[in-house]
Amino acid sequence: DRFFAEWFEELPELTDLEKQVLDRTKTNYLNLIRRRKISENMVKITVLDPLLAWTDFYQRPFDILDEREVELAVADRDEIVRGRLDILVLKNQMWLLVIESKNAGLSLLNGIRQALFYMANSPSSNHPIFGLVTNGDDFLFIKLTMQNSPQYAFSEKFTLLNPRDNELYTVLKILKKLSQLLS
Repeated sequence: DRFFAEWFEELPELTDLEKQVLDRTKTNYLNLIRRRKISENMVKITVLDPLLAWTDFYQRPFDILDEREVELAVADRDEIVRGRLDILVLKNQMWLLVIESKNAGLSLLNGIRQALFYMANSPSSNHPIFGLVTNGDDFLFIKLTMQNSPQYAFSEKFTLLNPRDNELYTVLKILKKLSQLLS
């Protein structure tokens, strides 16, 4: 818990307006998945965009890139692994947050592997890098440090399928906390 306390300690409060937006976001998403399969792109539009809009990641000193290609040479083989990360939050070219999105209904496991691959590929390894993996239904945060030997940890999994609570509230609180810590 001490290694990755950022996801549960001293989270900021949400305003009533933020809660209303998140309630609408959850309703919009659930209405869409009842009618059809939802692509990775639709997950980004429906769920991630409203979350990022209520953090400071669109504001200076941050910058957001999408669909960035990443390459990693495998040391013990003559192999280069390539991937395309979905969303990258930067500050002065330093990677802070990697967001990996999957099609609705897919397991987070593939997204976790991809996010860790991208995070390990960060050009600056002297600070923690955070990740968020989502398939629209579920959300999982990751923290990775590369100093000395790589260490990583996960948050709890948050889900939109909880009928009693809107767990997007906690997801936004964590994103806002990360924004405050990283600014």
